[in-house]
Amino acid sequence: MSRTQVGIVGAGPAGLVLGHLLNLQGIESVIVEDRDREYVEGRVRAGVLEQGTVDLLIEMGVGERLKREGLVHHGVELRFGGTGHRIPFDELAGGRGITIYGQQEVVKDLIAARLESGAPLLFGVEDVRPLAIDSDAPLLRFRHGGQERELRCEVVAGCDGFHGVCRGAVPDGSLSFRERIYPFGWLGILAQVEPSSDELIYCHHDRGFALHSMRSPQLTRLYLQCEPDEAIERWPDERIWEELHTRFACEGWSLKEGPILEKGITPMRSFVAEPMQHGRLFLAGDAVHIVPATGAKGLNLAVADVRVLANALVQWFSTGDDTLLEGYSEACLPRVWAAQHFAWWMTSMFHRMPDDRDGFTARLQRAQLAYVCSSRAAATSLAENYVGLTQLGAPEADQIV
Repeated sequence: MSRTQVGIVGAGPAGLVLGHLLNLQGIESVIVEDRDREYVEGRVRAGVLEQGTVDLLIEMGVGERLKREGLVHHGVELRFGGTGHRIPFDELAGGRGITIYGQQEVVKDLIAARLESGAPLLFGVEDVRPLAIDSDAPLLRFRHGGQERELRCEVVAGCDGFHGVCRGAVPDGSLSFRERIYPFGWLGILAQVEPSSDELIYCHHDRGFALHSMRSPQLTRLYLQCEPDEAIERWPDERIWEELHTRFACEGWSLKEGPILEKGITPMRSFVAEPMQHGRLFLAGDAVHIVPATGAKGLNLAVADVRVLANALVQWFSTGDDTLLEGYSEACLPRVWAAQHFAWWMTSMFHRMPDDRDGFTARLQRAQLAYVCSSRAAATSLAENYVGLTQLGAPEADQIV
């Protein structure tokens, strides 16, 4: 049996950022992850970092490569009716912007910092079980290296994603679940080609939504709205490029093609579990909420959660005051629901709705898009939400450690 102050389940952005913040304050933690390091560092997920996320990573001392390689964007294009309209973030959102830097790159930087610090990070663990979370001595049981292990903790942080074990460890009836399943999915590809635009393009089209993004000056990330249960085999490369050209068609602009390195289909959903804590178990990131990718909020919400949690834990371990710890959910949920609303709004505005037989919804969407692109107030609302809202929840719980 071993002991630590905080047992962290999951080595994604939430768990790794939390571990690093605690380590900077001299608080012990052990991170356990069921996948191996190669898988964790290689899985391609989100790539849009809000200004606050970037600032935090730099202040934590893990942002050197991010500053060198991240692509800073000061606006986004909304394209509909074959015409593009730029929303200038820097002008509308107080000089703030976004940075394109893949989640897997953030994870690589955090893992390197964790290993350099010597703090425990265990990959390939099996059968993780959070136990005694209602007591003041919770523990994690798991297998690692073929041996049964028991880790005594003072707090357990569940950062193990939507399909992880931590949320399920909360007794039945203790959490409320709110969920919306969208009637479409995203077909995403990673292509080895220079991006066709300097900024992201959100495209509304009668055939469905499309998104032009990027991961580096040599890698383009592209998405197409599709059926949520559609087989990827139905989308050979030729069909994908043809559909992308059709949806993005715009006079004076052309889409660059290149070898497709990866492709997959992801269903779209919104999900929130409340509260985000039970006893000595605190849930963060995808373990407790999922947002549609349209709003680019998933990774950023995870980082915001653990920023609040880290400050609460620092206060508790250093002074014995559990005020912030008890108020963790209360501090996080306003931001979570604001992000859910923004992601729902963007999703509703851009996607073709399957039940829109007479085109009524499509006309409403075009009217909304036209308003956003012609009204400074509406464009400002989009810009502020996209780069990341500030001052949501309890300010004292949200300060940088």
